[in-house]
Amino acid sequence: MIFIDGVGIGKEDYEYNPFFKFGFKTFTENFGSIPNLDNQWLSNSDGFLFPVDARMGIPEIPLSGTGQTSIFCGVNAPMIIGKHFGPYPYSTLIPIIKEKNIFKEFKKRRKKVTFVNAYPKVFFDYVNSGRRRLSVTTLSCILTGIRLNKISDLHRGRALSAEIDNRRLVERMNYKLPIIQPEMAANRILRIGSINHFTLFEIFHTDHLGHGRNIDWLEYTTGVLDRFLLHLTKNLSSNMTLIVCSDHGNFEDLSIKMHTLNPALGMAFGKNSSILAKRIKNLADIKPAIMEMYD
Repeated sequence: MIFIDGVGIGKEDYEYNPFFKFGFKTFTENFGSIPNLDNQWLSNSDGFLFPVDARMGIPEIPLSGTGQTSIFCGVNAPMIIGKHFGPYPYSTLIPIIKEKNIFKEFKKRRKKVTFVNAYPKVFFDYVNSGRRRLSVTTLSCILTGIRLNKISDLHRGRALSAEIDNRRLVERMNYKLPIIQPEMAANRILRIGSINHFTLFEIFHTDHLGHGRNIDWLEYTTGVLDRFLLHLTKNLSSNMTLIVCSDHGNFEDLSIKMHTLNPALGMAFGKNSSILAKRIKNLADIKPAIMEMYD
């Protein structure tokens, strides 16, 4: 599963929608077109692209804390607390995350799971200080005993950095790491995925770009993401399933620096992809749809 923060299906806009502005081969080579609000459902012989409702009955702009809780815990988090909340999970949602997160569900079934992301030392210093303003994914790992990868795991080829190719870690944090090709990163996650029942990788720079941060990286980040996803979709083995999902719109409309009301992006490729595309209507459907593949 590839979770990409803040990516929705937006307008056909060649100025403010990066997928149209720069072209996105993951869409065009798989489906022959780029999704937009007038063309939200796309498919080929082995893959599906579909809208996912991120509002879930609450009319305000969707936010990450409730959206990600909904995805990884299979609950309608904004309905539970009566609002969208973020970027971190609302305090009353933390017990739900502890009990219902997807890692715990897999562990209860004695399945092998892994979270591929690697974190720099500053992140572990933050966690060890006792502070807990964490994303749903990292909080789920900590509450469930899932190991969080370090920079040393990147050196050993056992993890990926959130930017896929390590470039920000090298250029902004001065880590002595190779800058890898997106295709190499995709091969790494395919290898890791082949020995686990559930493998999760999280990409969050898309949401940062949508908020107007690091905008000078826009074309580069879009290109790296495209090459990574395209290689994954074209090299998926016949017994594997790839799910790509997001928590809300943002990146697809750079005319504003806030989240959008657009549907979140959903994609499924490989084994059971047609079932997933039909089953997933909103964010809370994603976890149960995945778990049903193991029933």
